[in-house]
Amino acid sequence: MKKHVVLALILMTIVSSCAKNEKTVQTKNVVDYVDPFIGTGGHGHTYPGATSPFGRVQPSPDNGTTGWDWCSGYHISDSIISGFAQLHLSGTGIGDLADVLLMPTNEEKDLALFGKSRDSLPYTSRFSHNEEEATPGYYKVVLKDPNIDVELTANDYVAYHKYTYNAADKPSFVIDLGYAVNWDKPLESQLKLESGQRIVGHRFSTGWAKNQKVFFVIETSSPIIGQRLMGDAPIGDAATEVNGVKAGGQFFFNENTDSVEVKIAVSSVSIENAKENLRLQGSPSFGEVREKTRADWSGLLSNISVETPIDSLKTIFYTALYHAQVAPTMFNDLNGEFRMQNDSIAKTDFKMYSSLSLWDIYRAETPLLSIMDPNRLDDMVKSMLVYYDESGVLPIWVLSGNETGTMPGYHSVSIIAEAIMKGHTAFDVQKAFTAMKETMMGDERGLKAYKKYGYIPFEVMDQSVSISLEYAYNDWCVAQVAKKLGNEEDYAYFDKRSKAYQNFFDVKSGFLRGKSKDGKHFHEPFDPKSSNHIEDTDYTEGNAWQHSWYVLHDVDGLIELHGSKEPFTLMVEQLFTEDSDLSGHNVSPDISGLIGQYAHGNEPSHHIAYMLNKAGAPWRTQFWARKILDTQYSTQPDGLSGNEDCGQMSAWYIMSAMGIYPMNPASGEYEIGSPIFEKTTLKLPNGKTFVISAPNTSKENIYVQSVTLNGEPLDKTYIMHGDIIAGGTLEFEMGPTPNKKWGVQNDTK
Repeated sequence: MKKHVVLALILMTIVSSCAKNEKTVQTKNVVDYVDPFIGTGGHGHTYPGATSPFGRVQPSPDNGTTGWDWCSGYHISDSIISGFAQLHLSGTGIGDLADVLLMPTNEEKDLALFGKSRDSLPYTSRFSHNEEEATPGYYKVVLKDPNIDVELTANDYVAYHKYTYNAADKPSFVIDLGYAVNWDKPLESQLKLESGQRIVGHRFSTGWAKNQKVFFVIETSSPIIGQRLMGDAPIGDAATEVNGVKAGGQFFFNENTDSVEVKIAVSSVSIENAKENLRLQGSPSFGEVREKTRADWSGLLSNISVETPIDSLKTIFYTALYHAQVAPTMFNDLNGEFRMQNDSIAKTDFKMYSSLSLWDIYRAETPLLSIMDPNRLDDMVKSMLVYYDESGVLPIWVLSGNETGTMPGYHSVSIIAEAIMKGHTAFDVQKAFTAMKETMMGDERGLKAYKKYGYIPFEVMDQSVSISLEYAYNDWCVAQVAKKLGNEEDYAYFDKRSKAYQNFFDVKSGFLRGKSKDGKHFHEPFDPKSSNHIEDTDYTEGNAWQHSWYVLHDVDGLIELHGSKEPFTLMVEQLFTEDSDLSGHNVSPDISGLIGQYAHGNEPSHHIAYMLNKAGAPWRTQFWARKILDTQYSTQPDGLSGNEDCGQMSAWYIMSAMGIYPMNPASGEYEIGSPIFEKTTLKLPNGKTFVISAPNTSKENIYVQSVTLNGEPLDKTYIMHGDIIAGGTLEFEMGPTPNKKWGVQNDTK
């Protein structure tokens, strides 16, 4: 009898434990699926530090290493931390920022070594990744050498540091305004101890962005009882202010201080504005801000709910959703003011954005925002128009309010067209169209030759094919807006220009190749696998294999050049199955994530798999989309196959994992791929929901058998933006073998 009682108790305990575990799984917050360390390895170039959604500040650890894989300041392969700066880039291919570096310590340091390379810095520390933690809005690490715990969090405008001195001797922290890596170079800096708990100053620098001005205020929870400052030359110990190219200092607390909270607010305008940002958003404690930012992220990430028994897929998905909402970053102060690159001070009543990686994010991030956060997309468009007002052309790649001119094309044109074609009217649509048209009618960046020849000849400039193809898409975008606005003359003109890609087609090889001024000769010698980075090349960060498909707006026209759908499809298949060898004397490092010659690690390849829908082979789109999802993303630090690029690499995953992708973003069409989740629920800003259901999807069941939209059979390979915004259900029947009849008869409009 006793044995039965014991067994019953054991069973009750097991059932209770399972119920608790099940409850834990069910109630797990979406934030807990996010791993900010994904992308910090390989060539992802992300940072693990704290930020709010699209936040102005991004406090994060900096290794102090110069190199391509340290564009964000941090790489998982490193074991040294040089400090914690307040501004960082997410996943770019060029390194900059890392402004206003702070580093806690517990002993007096040699100020003469400030502003040096890492090997000479006196305040660096070893750390272990086993003693590192990161979640959205929070980061923690143990600095081994001084035995100090560092915690970081942030709200929209204020960075928060917390230092716990486990072996206090001279608890203190250093500020090194001369600290710089990669492209960044300090020009002028200032530090001033304004009161016992407040430090102010500025740091002016040049780099990728030529005119960077950061004003800051630092406030400590404990009184500063002493300081030592250093400029370009030593100054007296009693000094409270220092100026120089590389100003720095060490600030000391009472020797019995165990823990200190430090708040840092920045501004591009003035110290007064930084103080106002601190006053308005710097009152809560570290813990309160951490919880508030966590709640902000939870609310944002919960707008998309995915159902799958595979937790690793949730980790990849929600980390991608997190990364897709880190940039662009807000740039104006809380009073609306911000600095333009010409040093004028502008003011807006909307959120002004910088870190606009337009060549990247127009492909999938802005389409994602058009569904989930259309008001933010409106503010991005308004921001672009402010930059247009200052310079006379729409922006290309904006950092710290500066035009960097990075990457081909004018994809502000693409994003504005997308917003207008999707019915956005929160900005001046007519002004936006004028800005688009004037930008594309300019003479800079190869446009003069483009207008003269109908393409850019290879004799005129490097990257001639890629740049011309980008302009052709921009032209198509202008044409669509012109048509929508009833401007038939502009429509006809820009629609004709959008056919520029036809000039490059080589019938013999099937590639788009560099063309001479006389239009009679292709660029020789030719090797479709050859890549030279930026110079001595017809292609941007790639080769002919990757760039011969950049005709987002006229896939039917490109298919026609190939002769028919069959040879087009065969060549796309060859792209994925060709060997991955590359040639050239300076192969672009951006060519990564190779499947054959398809390079998922860089954006020019991102749409290619979905072109097979238009070629009458949607089952091949499904196969390759699933192949990319399965092989190019993981839960590891190197889980991104290339630069995150301010959200695009992640946005591709988000859209494709749901089973839809905006191959031609401005068209409002979302191509159907292969959903990996049994159910995806999108909470739309208008209060409606859009559900994507694929109950029998699996690693084996990757092929679409049939699709219904709101209960009606869908036989075409795309849905429209309006279908999503209206709310409803897109339901997939999936299977292990292709249904070669679905979507084939009606695969074009």
